[in-house]
Amino acid sequence: MMYPAFIGLGANLGQPREQLVYAVQAMASLPDTRLTHVSRLYGSPPIGPQDQPDYVNAVARLETALTPHRLLAELQAIENDAGRVRERHWGPRTLDLDLLLYADDEIRTVNLTVPHPEMVHRAFVIVPLLDIASDAVLPNGAKAASLQAATPGPDLLVLAESGWWQT
Repeated sequence: MMYPAFIGLGANLGQPREQLVYAVQAMASLPDTRLTHVSRLYGSPPIGPQDQPDYVNAVARLETALTPHRLLAELQAIENDAGRVRERHWGPRTLDLDLLLYADDEIRTVNLTVPHPEMVHRAFVIVPLLDIASDAVLPNGAKAASLQAATPGPDLLVLAESGWWQT
């Protein structure tokens, strides 16, 4: 059985756009997984430490037969292949892939929380999510479009329209 999963993508080191292209193409190649949608590409200032470059962000939708924990492991392998180093919380990174939603599941384990706990507060997640799933509903029944973060502020810039990741 295939389940929908939404992945948040972000990068602000090296060549962020190219890192996100790499990530989308790598996710499309995951076993038992099909890439179905990718949002527009956005630019946003960093959350947390401000002594780092702005981020490039997007959201992708997958259909997958992988379990949530196996999907997380695959996403972390893609991050590692892209040179991800975890030096400080909310610090700069070559690639960040967050499992935002998986079917209608609520998951709370040591290494995985779904829905992603901070997504409801971040326009750079909710706005691209709405690009590809305008009717998205969180497992608690909240409509993503009704969240305050669904209103893009002046700091969220559209960098590229759909199809940016196809080369």
